[in-house]
Amino acid sequence: MKKLFYTLAIIVGICVIVVPLLFIFVLNNGNPYTKYIVKKHVPNHLEQQGYTEKDLHEQVYVEPKEASHDDFYQGQYKVIFKDEPNITYYYGVMKKDKEVQQFCEKEIVQNDETEYITTTTKHSESNCTK
Repeated sequence: MKKLFYTLAIIVGICVIVVPLLFIFVLNNGNPYTKYIVKKHVPNHLEQQGYTEKDLHEQVYVEPKEASHDDFYQGQYKVIFKDEPNITYYYGVMKKDKEVQQFCEKEIVQNDETEYITTTTKHSESNCTK
């Protein structure tokens, strides 16, 4: 009986320590599964669109502060092309079928000010998500 009690006490103690640490990790770093899915699918999508590393100035996974699209994973992929260094494009992965889509809203930096645009630009995709 004592052995069962000690085993349960150890399991409960580990849970009390590990669960909050995992929660804090996810809050600070984002969901590792989402990060994996986005970093796996978006570069493949860009490659299928005909882009190479030479075309891209920056490509990085980002965690938006607020949820913007319920059909997409929270994490997004930020892409800046070399020939449009002042425009930032964002890509997301749909939860249902893991389809990658570009978001229509893009960041443009002009005169040290950032504004959001939805107009068609050089690297805009026709089926972007609003």
